[in-house]
Amino acid sequence: MAPGNVLPFHGNEKTMNMNTMILTNIQSSPYFKVNLFELKTYHEVVDEIYYKVSHMEPWEKGSRKTSGQTGMCGGVRGVGAGGIVSSAYCLLYKLYTLKLTRKQLTGLINHSDSPYIRGIGFMFIRYTQPPADLWSWYEEYLDDEEEIDVKAGGGHSMTIGEMLRQWLTKLEWYSTLFPRLPVPVQKNIMAELSQRPMENWGEAEQESNKMEEHIPSHRDDKEPYFGEAARVSQLRNPRSSRSPDQWSSNSRGGSRSKDRRSPVRRPKSRSPGYRRSSDKDRHSYRDRHRSRSRDRQRRSHDRDRRRSSSRDRDRKRRSRSHERSKSHKHSKRSRSRDRHEKHRHRSRSRERSSKHRGNSYERDLDRERQRHKHSSNGDRYH
Repeated sequence: MAPGNVLPFHGNEKTMNMNTMILTNIQSSPYFKVNLFELKTYHEVVDEIYYKVSHMEPWEKGSRKTSGQTGMCGGVRGVGAGGIVSSAYCLLYKLYTLKLTRKQLTGLINHSDSPYIRGIGFMFIRYTQPPADLWSWYEEYLDDEEEIDVKAGGGHSMTIGEMLRQWLTKLEWYSTLFPRLPVPVQKNIMAELSQRPMENWGEAEQESNKMEEHIPSHRDDKEPYFGEAARVSQLRNPRSSRSPDQWSSNSRGGSRSKDRRSPVRRPKSRSPGYRRSSDKDRHSYRDRHRSRSRDRQRRSHDRDRRRSSSRDRDRKRRSRSHERSKSHKHSKRSRSRDRHEKHRHRSRSRERSSKHRGNSYERDLDRERQRHKHSSNGDRYH
């Protein structure tokens, strides 16, 4: 690759200077992970742009709900709830992954088949190229008359030249932001644009340029920002063209002064019927409140009774179980005593029987001895 054919890059290479929510939705979308993963060459991506891209917004129509969100969560900042990311931004990031050359990028912005191929090429320049090189890229095409519908669902057609002039002078683009330009570069771009004729410029662009003359092009990061609608309202209503500090001070002090100056309004005389109805309402409200309080007291009393009855039941159960355990222990002890006594009785009876047997044996021996003696004496006499 020739050295002059290499494209420089300015900013964060990981995010391509995109909003983090848009980038996260791109990387997690099935269209990018499945369909675009199969595309490996520059010409395949260009053909995909021709068939799939129909607008230049970052989100598809109706997929992002920003109603009720204000401040940094509103639609202008692009950090609120996400939606379905558009095919245009998916293909824009796909081109970034291919590492385009200067020749390929020039072929994109000069393509004759579709204005959306050119639009994605110019958007690639706005996101990736150094701010000092933007004028050299866009200057030749600021008067381009080719029409392009940039809104999702249609309804916002503009020329390529008008779109490029808007990208050079404004940061906002359909619920997202382009990379911020340095102040010297922004001043040079505004000076170059002021020298060009405004015959081919649209009414909206002329009005925005008039507003830029009244309002400085650069805004400090600490200052609050109210968007283009606030600018238009300030120019149309010069009385309301105040700074946010003046708004806050006037809203605080002015309300107090109005309260001081405004006469005290006395309540109008009301009919007796209205008073009666109001008295009835008050009495009914008191009765309701009393009945509610009584019901609460009854409920609390019932709860206390239930708790006390449950406690008594628990105590009775515990006492019963304790008595049962005591009786069971006592019965065990009595059984063991009975067994011991029976054993002792048996042992005594055995001893007695054994003694009796011994005595009877001795008696028998004595008897045999006596008989033997008598028999021996009788033999002597004979």
